[in-house]
Amino acid sequence: MDLNALDIASMAGHIMLENGAEISRVEEVMERIASSFGADSRKFFVLSNGIFTTGKGYANVEFIPIHGSQLDKVIEVNQMSRDIEAGMYTIEEAYEKLKQIKGIPPHPVWEQLLGSALGSAAFCAIFGGGLADCALSLVSGVLLWIFVLYVSMPCFSKVTGNIVGGILVTIFSIVCYNFGIGHLDNILIGAIIPLIPGVAFTNGIRDLGAEDYIAGATRMLDALMVFLCIAVGVCITFLIDSHIEGYMIQLKGTLIDPITATWPIQIISAFVGTAAFGVLYGVPRKYYVPCAVCGTAGWIVYLAMLRYAGTSTVESALFATMTVVISAYFYAFRLGCPVIVFLICGIFPLVPGAGIFWTSYNIVSDHLTAALASGFEAVKLTFSIVFGIIIITEMRRQIFKRKKTK
Repeated sequence: MDLNALDIASMAGHIMLENGAEISRVEEVMERIASSFGADSRKFFVLSNGIFTTGKGYANVEFIPIHGSQLDKVIEVNQMSRDIEAGMYTIEEAYEKLKQIKGIPPHPVWEQLLGSALGSAAFCAIFGGGLADCALSLVSGVLLWIFVLYVSMPCFSKVTGNIVGGILVTIFSIVCYNFGIGHLDNILIGAIIPLIPGVAFTNGIRDLGAEDYIAGATRMLDALMVFLCIAVGVCITFLIDSHIEGYMIQLKGTLIDPITATWPIQIISAFVGTAAFGVLYGVPRKYYVPCAVCGTAGWIVYLAMLRYAGTSTVESALFATMTVVISAYFYAFRLGCPVIVFLICGIFPLVPGAGIFWTSYNIVSDHLTAALASGFEAVKLTFSIVFGIIIITEMRRQIFKRKKTK
């Protein structure tokens, strides 16, 4: 096979983009590889679902669908690009290495099921669920991820898969509620968490912060679509249940369990929940703890500001997000790893998953004022996260820019 530097750069960019890397990271890696192999004339244009590569006598266009993520591949390609820069690979060796990286399998099924189960249970506790609620969310997490692995991913589109996933976890939660086990809202909030589009949401924010508005808007729209699909699944199930039983289940708000609301349980839940989603996003095992520390640090700041400083949820989320971003950059620098690995997982406790449930429930219950209130609150929390990421990212960029000019 007749290879050149731009072939290797395009292949590397393809692997990174389809596995959850942000646009700026993809462009940086492609540029590093091409320049290290001596490609003098090169241009790269990367979108959220495509890469355009041109050079002297070379042109390549690739369509890359938006789907799941496997961040260990992003880490491997990023490290390989630095090794290429250090002169450790020929073009042929780099091609073979990229083929090996592309073939890296996801985490074992048992590990993914454990991650989904523990993530659901931990986030149920974070949002106020009791021990029984957490146990049921744990079971729901296992059932949901079995559906994702064996039905949704191979058979359904993203839209259909998320709607059906929302329906399944809502059915499970309602059945448990009808048997008098647990609290419906707490169970369901934990149960839907594995469906939350953390990669698209976080990368969309980072792309917007990097002034890549096309890619940022596309990824944020992708995340919004997933949120809406989950909400549609929840709404459909509540409507069907109300027709079967002859009445709509009446909920009065999330109940806060006094045991799980204690500081030790909240800290443990944030740590376990963040690490669990590291499993689902394909983070290498050696980075589970750093990811968990980032998420826990942000959640501690969020709770401390709510409980002791008297700030609103929006203000608390802003400072908590800034804490997560600072922690993520610290570990990225110390471990030589892309910051997105720690940021995607660390931001998860702050994503307004509960807002999806309450907005959906209030809509089907004809509580339109409450639906608008819960929906608007979720939007405000989202903007807090957006601004928190952008503020710290821009501060870091300005600091490095000043250091370079000195």
